Amino acid sequence: MSSEDIIISLTKGAMTPKEEMLEVKKKKGSLLIGIPKEEAFQEYRIPLVPDAVALLVNNGHSVRVESGAGKMSHFEDTDYSEAGAEIVYSKKEVFECDIILKITPPDDAELELMRPKQIIFSALQLTTQPENFLKKLMQKKLNCVAFDLIMDESGKFPVIQSMGEIAGKASILIASELLSNSHNGVGSILGGISGISPTEVVILGAGTVGETATKAALGLGATVKIFDFSVSRLRRIQKNVGYPVFTSVIVPKVLEKHLKTADVAIGALRSKNGITPCVVTENMVSEMKTGSVIVDVSIDQGGVFETSRVTTHDNPTFRKHGVIHYCVPNIPSRYARTASYSLSSIFSQILINMGDEGGFDSLIRKDRGLRNGVYIYNGILTNKILSDYFNLPFKDINLLMAAF
Repeated sequence: MSSEDIIISLTKGAMTPKEEMLEVKKKKGSLLIGIPKEEAFQEYRIPLVPDAVALLVNNGHSVRVESGAGKMSHFEDTDYSEAGAEIVYSKKEVFECDIILKITPPDDAELELMRPKQIIFSALQLTTQPENFLKKLMQKKLNCVAFDLIMDESGKFPVIQSMGEIAGKASILIASELLSNSHNGVGSILGGISGISPTEVVILGAGTVGETATKAALGLGATVKIFDFSVSRLRRIQKNVGYPVFTSVIVPKVLEKHLKTADVAIGALRSKNGITPCVVTENMVSEMKTGSVIVDVSIDQGGVFETSRVTTHDNPTFRKHGVIHYCVPNIPSRYARTASYSLSSIFSQILINMGDEGGFDSLIRKDRGLRNGVYIYNGILTNKILSDYFNLPFKDINLLMAAF
């Protein structure tokens, strides 16, 4: 071979593209994760989007997705299979997984498919469950995590915050639609237009929902008035909004006065015991302007307005005393794709951490925030609030983990 041939050969080899070889970190534990299709009425969200599935698979974990699970969030089965998930066509195959991720709690048929020490992540939603629901979970000796009780490093609840942000912004968008002629409203635009008095929005609650709704309403140019029981929350929302807005503690006579001139009222109060205080009486609602709009985001906890009653995404509104009421309890599901991405970013990191730590037990020993979300551990109730409410035996999870 001539020197010229050698140079050409070496040049060709040097210039040929090579795949980059990256070191894959060894995992302490490989997880088998199942995502069933949601059967609950008008629940359109999914806990993991395809991008998150790809991330988990690339980290050495396996994901099983029931066919059609992502359809209502506009994710096809092919999106999940291309991300590395295994698509299955029966719930039985999904519930063979060690970890089950759901939005809503398991129903009776799904519980039958579960086995002892299986791990299930879902919302708690006890107000919509039968009285013996907890007992069934305990009898199955499951490990149950309420994702709405999981805390982050700062002591906040990331799932509640993310869904609250969606619900808060959505409440203003919904109110804007209901004020328009296309929805048989009075034909007003939500916000402010030059030379015309701005829309008045009353927000009951200074938490995440209330703060997000306030920012959205102010961004449209509306006048916003915020009511809450807590002065510290009102002070915080003033600081976070960065704009001087009307705030007041909830005093019936003061609230009644401002509701009379309101175009929109948003119910955004939350309660730790699961039942929202009803602070707006029917008489107050009857004195609101005809064609004004109520969006009761708190309806899943009973509602802030006495005139509220649960509605659905298919039939979301009704009129009472000339006031349009929107009382759908699952507003984030109206924006299922955005909500799914938001949930997925939280769950994917928890699952990666779980694999890195060698499993569920190892992670909850280390992660106090995740441990806070565990309400049943190996069939034993570990949440004192649920214990007191349902009069069931309770044991401290910290003591249990020392025993198991």
